[in-house]
Amino acid sequence: MHEVMKIEGGHQLEGEVTISGAKNATVALIPAAVLANGPVTIVGIPQIADVDSLSQILRILNVEVTEVGADHLIINPANMKNVDLEDDAVTKLRASYYFMGALLGKYGYVRMKMPGGCYLGPRPIDLHLKGFEALGATVEYERGCYTIKAEQLTGAKIFLDIASVGATINIMMAAVHARGRTIIENAAKEPEIIDVATLLNKMGAKIRGAGTNVITINGVNSLSGCFHEIIPDRIEAGTFIIIAAAMAKKMVINNIIPQHLDALLSKLQDMGVNMKIDVDKVTIEHSDALKAVDVTTRPYPGFATDLQQPLTALLTQAEGESRIKETIYAERFKHCIELQRMGADIDVIPGGAIIHGPSRLYGTRVAATDLRCGAAMVIAGLLADGVTEIHNVYHIDRGYSEIDKKLEALGAKIWREPCEDDDE
Repeated sequence: MHEVMKIEGGHQLEGEVTISGAKNATVALIPAAVLANGPVTIVGIPQIADVDSLSQILRILNVEVTEVGADHLIINPANMKNVDLEDDAVTKLRASYYFMGALLGKYGYVRMKMPGGCYLGPRPIDLHLKGFEALGATVEYERGCYTIKAEQLTGAKIFLDIASVGATINIMMAAVHARGRTIIENAAKEPEIIDVATLLNKMGAKIRGAGTNVITINGVNSLSGCFHEIIPDRIEAGTFIIIAAAMAKKMVINNIIPQHLDALLSKLQDMGVNMKIDVDKVTIEHSDALKAVDVTTRPYPGFATDLQQPLTALLTQAEGESRIKETIYAERFKHCIELQRMGADIDVIPGGAIIHGPSRLYGTRVAATDLRCGAAMVIAGLLADGVTEIHNVYHIDRGYSEIDKKLEALGAKIWREPCEDDDE
């Protein structure tokens, strides 16, 4: 039995919403915690399905996981065992690959199944594996399983062909115990990487340069437990800011780091969104006419590919022709087909989309083909006349912590119903 999410559109939103901890940091911080030899307390854990899957993997490794309240996790690896990770929990989420770097770093040996996740076109992990090899590991792949091992990891200079967040974090974790110094060049600069480096440094690692394109790691012998609070989720923050721009009478989005959202906020200002930016919050009031803009997605600090889909839903309401160019995941336009079903006037072109606005959207049956497409459908549903029925809601739940509860508190008419059909 599946659930569908239903939204009755056309209701203005008002009030405050507090952003949860960063999903993309959380899914790396949890595996990173196993590098410690004592308890690690992480605060600000979002209520997302990926956290349950990661906790399941920790328990397979005999790591003690204690949930305290809604958003505290205490991870104690004192009695940890390096078990082969061949369980289905591993294939459920892509971020399980962070256990490769963590276990290789801690034990010099890891065996695990190929990780899963949202399909957004090719997302190879060969950069991660090349990094492990540069540190002295051998990698074998057979029957869907990777075996990565090293007698002794040794620091090396590693140049990433693509500034990949996953590879940067994974190599960083593998290198914390490596002998000597590791230098990662063309490292990704995302805030989530800084957050993971901060956690590792609190444990006693020696990492410098996180957030720049050159990260230096001096190997240490042991790491101890610590306390860490996760940065707010800039993609959830961006999604709620876009929701506010679409439907707010007056809305305050709390627990944000505006600097992480520069690219989005400046685009919304170009569109004519009425906003006031503070140290850790943004207030948005209704603005009548929105103007079309052009957006090109880029690695951080450029416009986030994860906000491209939600923004597209808002651009259907802007006056004129907006153009989107996707340079990160060229295939990330399934949401446009769903928006067209609702009455949007969008031309999908190779690696991009042209949106002609404004269009009236009409509630209908749509699917969340992936996580951020789901967010786009929620925004479109709030804007549309009538009721929108969103299928494959599990995609949304993977990355947004209680999005329907947060929206309901702001005045949205949103609910879930069981759904009989099995075409999902």
